[in-house]
Amino acid sequence: MAQRRTDSTRLKKANGNRVFKLIYKDGPISKPEIAYRLGISLPTVIQNVKSLQDAGLIEECGTLDSTGGRKAVALTCVKNARLALGVDITLNHVSVVLVNMDGSVMESIREKIPYRKSMEYAETLGATVNRFVERSQVDPESILGMGVSVPGILSTDGRTLIDSHVLQIQNVPCAKFVEFCHYPCIFCNDANAAGTAEIWNRKSIENGVYLSLSNSVGGAILLNDRIFQGDNQRSGEFGHITIVRGGRKCYCGKNGCLDAYCNASVLSNLTDGDLAAFFRLLRGGNAKIVAAWDDYLGYLATAVNNLRMSFDCSVILGGYIGAYMEDYVSELQKRAAELNTFEEDGSYIKVCSYRTEAAAVGAALMHIAAFIDQVC
Repeated sequence: MAQRRTDSTRLKKANGNRVFKLIYKDGPISKPEIAYRLGISLPTVIQNVKSLQDAGLIEECGTLDSTGGRKAVALTCVKNARLALGVDITLNHVSVVLVNMDGSVMESIREKIPYRKSMEYAETLGATVNRFVERSQVDPESILGMGVSVPGILSTDGRTLIDSHVLQIQNVPCAKFVEFCHYPCIFCNDANAAGTAEIWNRKSIENGVYLSLSNSVGGAILLNDRIFQGDNQRSGEFGHITIVRGGRKCYCGKNGCLDAYCNASVLSNLTDGDLAAFFRLLRGGNAKIVAAWDDYLGYLATAVNNLRMSFDCSVILGGYIGAYMEDYVSELQKRAAELNTFEEDGSYIKVCSYRTEAAAVGAALMHIAAFIDQVC
């Protein structure tokens, strides 16, 4: 008898979670449509909807168009029912965002806080986050936790930053970064976080490759809406794909890595470190800049085609360069198509949705995703 009650409780929770996830993903949606889509009875749906409404997680939002008869009541998630903080740590800056259930950024800041392996840095980070939350004027109880994006390789359990070329540190406990922060913290690689943010609200993409083109090149592999970590937590290290055998020296010590050809500083170094100035000169037709961009696009097209051949899915361009790619993606698509064995267009190449703070948003979404999985 006890086993039967346990099984019944599990089924009830599972159905409740399925109802919530469907409303979250496809709402506004009606109760009859939920019953039809999930293959469960309408009374079961009604019972679960009431529980979710009582918990403040879903709400009615008008009616849906009728195909005959009474219009059905539409249900949607309460977007601000739960919130999450996201922090992106880079060498010279810290970004903090507050996101709601659908991944929308409610508040954000970016402050110049150079990284130092010290208690003072942790104190500064904690004070920055606390001021940010106070300024946002939200109920701290609604904040699920804080996701922290770092530029480096994390241990399997996410508790140790094993190696960060950017921060020049190795084997640092993640807790050292946040010992003055007062929220449950989850750490993640910056490119994985940014990739998570990019596919969060793209309903047409379940599988994708995110290519981050900043002062180093990285990326993320997303399969069935989840990050593929690899056996050693090093998946998506696209910057170290060899594209020119015996080519330019990479910071890793090897030759010919993609990073040596497609990191953002390859371009910004031509304009005294000012990437925006590079693109202004490019739009103005500066001959030297146009030639450099032509070379850059050639290497990038090779890399993108290799990713398409390897994973057969969308490739999303992000990072510092991705923020400027909207005006140039058609040329890149054309070049990639010329290299493609199977396709005549490069429409699989997408430009990032988040021009800034993608990593911070993706870090926050780790808490949102965990909450969604355990509702009911």
